[in-house]
Amino acid sequence: MAGRHTFREELERLHQDLLTMGSLVETAIHLSVKSLTDRDLVLAEKVINDDDAIDNLNLSIERDCFRLIALQQPMARDLRRIGTVLKVVTDLERMADNAVSIAKSTIRLKDETYVKQLIDIPKMAVLAKAMVHDALSAYIHMDTEKSYQVGKSDDAVDRLYKEIYNELLEIMRNKPDTINQCTQFLFVAHSLERIADHATNLAEWVIYLVTGKIEDLN
Repeated sequence: MAGRHTFREELERLHQDLLTMGSLVETAIHLSVKSLTDRDLVLAEKVINDDDAIDNLNLSIERDCFRLIALQQPMARDLRRIGTVLKVVTDLERMADNAVSIAKSTIRLKDETYVKQLIDIPKMAVLAKAMVHDALSAYIHMDTEKSYQVGKSDDAVDRLYKEIYNELLEIMRNKPDTINQCTQFLFVAHSLERIADHATNLAEWVIYLVTGKIEDLN
């Protein structure tokens, strides 16, 4: 009984570490986009530097998962929960990498006057951040209905990404001297689109954790 009690405590610690990582990733996404819209190099550097903490937490969670599998040999739902944690932290780590990419674009554009006011990229960021938040909330509450809603939200992000893509291509055609800048904005939009995709993956893993079924929400 004592061993089982300890196992439950370690599972709960895994859960809390994942939520901590999720919070750090949400912050990184928010600050990376804010650094771009506000042209704030200090924020951009913070996102880049803070990524080490996210990477380290990811490695720590992975090690704990493999250790629990090896030592406790969990079955059924417990094994599914540990497997879900492994998948979720991988998606979170990749979201953080996308946030770093956005911050690096901010730094690359530091000497340029933006060719247009940023409107659609911040809109896209709001949608993507909401998806991440909702996917994590779905994980906390084991809410499959919210997970399906996250999947539906991805369509709006994809539509906005196409609009941004087409607009930037048109600007580059008409103003070739803006190619470097517009390319960076394309990178940013692509990073946000990937963040939304990873949020959708999170939602799929919640459904798997609750039901044991693998759904494709894309």
